[in-house]
Amino acid sequence: MNWIILVVAGLFEVAFTTSLKLSQNFTNLLWSAAFFVSITLSFILLNKASQTIPMGTAYAVWTGIGAVGTVLVGIFLFKEPSDWWRIFFIFTLIGSIVGLRVVGG
Repeated sequence: MNWIILVVAGLFEVAFTTSLKLSQNFTNLLWSAAFFVSITLSFILLNKASQTIPMGTAYAVWTGIGAVGTVLVGIFLFKEPSDWWRIFFIFTLIGSIVGLRVVGG
């Protein structure tokens, strides 16, 4: 169950990075509020998950989900580059996240 909580925490990390970009330097109140709600939920859920998952593993998985998700949001929503090397390293990061799950409990 805590692995599911950790994945949801990672998805809220993607939400807070996306909201941060859309907040336009905190001038857009709706996206600013979404940022603060998302970051709060992300940290609360990370804290909950790390009660049974080793902290190093939980943090690495949380940031990995956030990094992969944020890059994908950038590619699909904000038309950021999606060259071969970026895709290669995204898959490398995904493989690392899966590896941590396999060896981390």
